[in-house]
Amino acid sequence: MTMTFNADRAIYLQMADRLCDEILAGKYGSDERIPSVREYGALLGVNTNTAMKTYEYLSREEIIYQRRGMGYYVASDAAERIHRQRREEFLQNRLPQLFREMELLGIDFNVIEKEWKSNIKRSSRR
Repeated sequence: MTMTFNADRAIYLQMADRLCDEILAGKYGSDERIPSVREYGALLGVNTNTAMKTYEYLSREEIIYQRRGMGYYVASDAAERIHRQRREEFLQNRLPQLFREMELLGIDFNVIEKEWKSNIKRSSRR
């Protein structure tokens, strides 16, 4: 199951996002072992060095940690850290861009609210 990568962002960051998504989805729980660097690289069809860069990055962000000779594990507060980081990134970067585009296109909050409610109804039917 190789992964399709976007050219506009470093592969190791896209891999980190995927692993974080898997943590949030409950695939890997707190203090649970995740695939080895080699296993994760092979799973996604990337070089082991790229996978290592992903794990080093997530270790620095305190999302995962290493147990010598045993592998990498999900930090006990990983889900909370991921939520906090993603909310901050959304509020500081993506939301201002969205507001600018809404203003340019003449979209107000009433339209957004209508679309939000419609989207929630569609997702609850799945």
